[in-house]
Amino acid sequence: MLHQVRKFTLVLATALVMLVPALAASAAVQVGQAAPDFTVAGSDGKTYTLSQLRGQRVILEWTNHDCPYVRKHYGSGNMQALQKEAAELGYVWLTVISSAPGKQGHVSAEKANKLTAKRDASPAAVLLDESGDVGRLYGARTTPHMYVVDEDGTLLYAGGIDDKPTANPADIDGATNYVRQAMAELAAGESVSVSVSRPYGCSVKYN
Repeated sequence: MLHQVRKFTLVLATALVMLVPALAASAAVQVGQAAPDFTVAGSDGKTYTLSQLRGQRVILEWTNHDCPYVRKHYGSGNMQALQKEAAELGYVWLTVISSAPGKQGHVSAEKANKLTAKRDASPAAVLLDESGDVGRLYGARTTPHMYVVDEDGTLLYAGGIDDKPTANPADIDGATNYVRQAMAELAAGESVSVSVSRPYGCSVKYN
């Protein structure tokens, strides 16, 4: 009996150790509040600072090109279509890679640029967050994980790209794309009806 109690205590302690960082990350950013500022290098050799984009709406997309959930949206052209729609509406689309060196999804600047060209993607920039600092700041948990920031720097949406949490491209048709919905509502002068949703995909490969 004592052995079972000790085993349970060890399992509980391990679970808490894993849970506390996750809770801290999720509490790091709140919809309706200012989106945390950051400065990070882009694959184009430039440095990007969120606060310097004040006056423009911004979309943040966490990605990992080896993740099947990411391939679902890029292989189908869904993510590229969304990027083009966002650009037409004046959004600055920032694709963020927080995979640590040696982890799945980590790429050099050169490879990031080749992937963008190969997939016919059109983000304003691909940000190389090798340290994972930006990802942890935003509590980014999955790829993809999406965020919408308004021109005043306020976070208006955080969560999944849509309401079909699968890696099957066939599920894109008929799904409610929360990012597209948010853009349409903002364009109409309305508030974002779904401001938070559960993100789905592969875990972000932090150190």
